[in-house]
Amino acid sequence: MKNYSTKYLRNVGIIGHSGSGKTTLTEAILYYTKATDRFGKIEDGNTVSDYDTEEKKRKISLSTSIVSCEYNDVKINLVDMPGYFDFIGETVEGLRAVDTAMIVVSGVSGIQVGTEKSWDYLNKNNLPRAFYVNKLDRENSNFGKVMEELKQKFGISVVPVQYPIGKESDFKGVVNVISRRARIFNSKTKAMEEGDIPEDILEKVDECKNMIMEAVAETDEKLLDKYFDEGTLSDEDIYEGLIKGCSKGEVVPVMCGSALTGIGIETFIEDIIECFPSPENIEPIKVIDIKNDSEHTIKIDEKEPFSAFVFKTIADPFVGKLSLFRVITGKLKSDMTVHNVKKNKNEKMGSMYFLRGKQQIPASEITAGDLGAVSKLQFTSTGDTLCYPKSSVIFEDIKFPQPVISMAVLPKSKNDEDKILNGLNKMVEEDLTFKISRDTENAEVIISGLGETHIDVISCKLKSKFGVEVVLQEPKVPYRETIKKISDVQGKHKKQSGGHGQYGDVRIKFEPRTDGEDDLEFVDKVVGGVVPRQYIPAVEKGLRECVNHGVLAGYPVIRLKATLHDGSYHPVDSSEMAFKVAASLAYKKGLMEAEPILLEPIEHVEISVPEHYMGDIIGDINKKRGKVLGMESSEGNQIIIAEVPQAEMFKYATDLRSMTQARGSFTMRFERYEEVPSSEANKIIENKNKIKVKEG
Repeated sequence: MKNYSTKYLRNVGIIGHSGSGKTTLTEAILYYTKATDRFGKIEDGNTVSDYDTEEKKRKISLSTSIVSCEYNDVKINLVDMPGYFDFIGETVEGLRAVDTAMIVVSGVSGIQVGTEKSWDYLNKNNLPRAFYVNKLDRENSNFGKVMEELKQKFGISVVPVQYPIGKESDFKGVVNVISRRARIFNSKTKAMEEGDIPEDILEKVDECKNMIMEAVAETDEKLLDKYFDEGTLSDEDIYEGLIKGCSKGEVVPVMCGSALTGIGIETFIEDIIECFPSPENIEPIKVIDIKNDSEHTIKIDEKEPFSAFVFKTIADPFVGKLSLFRVITGKLKSDMTVHNVKKNKNEKMGSMYFLRGKQQIPASEITAGDLGAVSKLQFTSTGDTLCYPKSSVIFEDIKFPQPVISMAVLPKSKNDEDKILNGLNKMVEEDLTFKISRDTENAEVIISGLGETHIDVISCKLKSKFGVEVVLQEPKVPYRETIKKISDVQGKHKKQSGGHGQYGDVRIKFEPRTDGEDDLEFVDKVVGGVVPRQYIPAVEKGLRECVNHGVLAGYPVIRLKATLHDGSYHPVDSSEMAFKVAASLAYKKGLMEAEPILLEPIEHVEISVPEHYMGDIIGDINKKRGKVLGMESSEGNQIIIAEVPQAEMFKYATDLRSMTQARGSFTMRFERYEEVPSSEANKIIENKNKIKVKEG
């Protein structure tokens, strides 16, 4: 593949609701630009962009993939992103590589949750966008209705630059509204052929052209004056205004067609080139100079010194690590030494590639605006900036959503523990929305992600990529125990046998700790040497070992104060060991007399939902033994602030998604420990004792 200069590049992200036809659209573009010689189908598992084993098995996109093609001396990089909400991290990465995001909408279903979420994300990041109304060959598809929905929901800047000829099974072509060029699909030759605009849609096409003229005139004073003076704009003016308006996000072109039948794909590819900005036309990119801690912007320019942003990492157990990057300024050549500003390390560039799905096309040079990949960089990871050696600028980091669901990973075979951790650590490099932690208390490895499917895919990849099978189960809740009352008890350990015996005697007062600290507070109030100085540390050590296991269900004990104030000793038989045992006897007795209780972790939860779901969410929080603390508004949504026991929150990501049709989101952090209601406590203690019996 030849090297293209910046103005002959188009980087288009393909996003939208799951099932709207994004991967099929990508395939259609590859096929019609002759980048592939067959039209891959999801059902057949032979698409270029969904090449992973799990993607073929599940028939959905799970990761962002880049496919490149060439048309009329312009290179188009298509970035196909998953629509499934568990893989939003992939979309976040992919959007950092593109100049325009194409939101694919089904001509049958119209606006769906994924459409709204895509729009909101692009708004937050100020990215140029367009719509593609797909599946117009399907029964009940309706371009006019979808167009109306888009205008009502997203505003008047949404303008149709294409118009369909025919409906449903009679859908047979597309009109380029600006050039008024109609092309009709010839079912015999399977090609689009020039034709006349049918009489019945002439008026609609003129109406659409006026809409475009008004929209582009609004974005430019010169064009506005010309439009008022002459009542019209030339096609050249419209295209120029469209590119400017699109790059600023002020105009949103709408295209249409059927990816599956290929009707309109050629017109669509031409409009990508004519209506979408090239990298040099987009708004400047924000950078931070870490030397003087200042912020400024830079344009994508091949004449400037080299800089690039690493937007994704692929970790392959066989090929090694592949870093996907976008060159922002200058040119990158293989064998160049570049500086990783974030890690303050130099990297020697090895083999470089252009990507077409899993196919790696060798590249000797990659120009500003283009996307490429390099293998086996030593220090570089996703979000890093690569520059010429003396540079100190870094590009803004990628803001990934935080994990919201956790599961414990248990090996099917005990010998696989190291393999599991090795595989998980490699996958964390690839997917920054996924976290690993170790629960040392319960000896569990915990993985956290964005949903049940996300976690399930990780466990399946462990098997397919790293050859280890795991079992997933809910993590154990880290309950704690404490006391509510005061007790003052004796612990006496006396053992007589031949020779030296054992003798330790202590009197300890146990009470709840009230200063807000959780650790054991040990107080020495021994007077008159009733417990000799050398044995007091042994008493404290004995108690510190004991608090790891409570008297109700064996959970660690917190908020405990123990005051050693009396005891006795034997000049020959007393020892450190004897006093440790005496302390543990006092501990068991003392806690049982001081009304021991079970504590559970309480989470602080903030749930963001559209207003009409508020009743359902509050009702559900109450069912989960939670308390609503307050509400506030943010970005058109309501934020419900609540406290809920952790035990009730393991599957909340799934619950919230089904209650709000995936429109809700939440964040959660540990707040404190609180007493478990007695009815719940009895169940927990019973279950723990059953487990002890099984393990015993």
